[in-house]
Amino acid sequence: MANYENAIEIKGLTKKYDGFTLDNISFNVPKGSIMGFIGQNGAGKTTTIRALLGIIRFDSGSINMLGLDNREHEYEIKEQIAAVFDELPFQEMFTAKQLSIMMGGIYRDWDKVTFEKYLDRFQLPARKKCGKFSKGMKMKLQIAAALSHNAKLLIMDEATTGLDPVVRNEILDIFREYLQNEERSILMSSHITSDLEKIADSVTFIDRGKLLLSGYKDDVLDTHAMIRCSKSDYAEIDKADFISARLTDFGAEVMVADREAAKKKYSGALIEKTTLEEIMLFYVNAAKKEWN
Repeated sequence: MANYENAIEIKGLTKKYDGFTLDNISFNVPKGSIMGFIGQNGAGKTTTIRALLGIIRFDSGSINMLGLDNREHEYEIKEQIAAVFDELPFQEMFTAKQLSIMMGGIYRDWDKVTFEKYLDRFQLPARKKCGKFSKGMKMKLQIAAALSHNAKLLIMDEATTGLDPVVRNEILDIFREYLQNEERSILMSSHITSDLEKIADSVTFIDRGKLLLSGYKDDVLDTHAMIRCSKSDYAEIDKADFISARLTDFGAEVMVADREAAKKKYSGALIEKTTLEEIMLFYVNAAKKEWN
């Protein structure tokens, strides 16, 4: 395998559909880290992931995965990566035992013993048809399969959606374990930003096919801030200084991208820490500037 710093490098990725364009997206996922890939439903997360996995052809740009071009080295890359989807990609007639036999035929590094350990840990029956599994069990089965062929890169598309908080926490713990080997990396698309706040090293936001921001999670959370103020104080804030403002009957909440500059300029204002969810919401409404 090639030497590489970034598990994923996307440059200028563009894909046009009728009514939607993934527009010139560029970001990197550093090796040994987990990136949260954030956006509303329909923002372009799944299109990006399909391009990464070679499911769709893109119009322009380039994708490197594990140091290799994803079009030139598709099969070599696919041996080394695993993908987990919102829906079960396996035939529902299969049992976990049959799935293990099939996977052994697909992956050179398939590890039946590791897979059986995950089945045991997740309390998944080996001989029950997976179509009869609950949503949480189906997700755990996908994760068990993903982690049983020594994949260097895990790609998750909305994989924790619809799971209860206990199961989601269990899965996040498994991802932390997986990343203890620094050769491994995760790209995790989700609109459940609270999960990503717990686990992600970096975040990339997209909206309506465009990149809004990409960077280390702690930097994003440290630089952004919320000004909470009365309507009269809000009238004094320069529109160029904020991303967007939510106006209520009681006052205004104003998202700024430069906390330090806002502190200096609006020293009397209440400037508070913010969350990934609020940042996403205020960027999505940036075109309106003011909203309710």
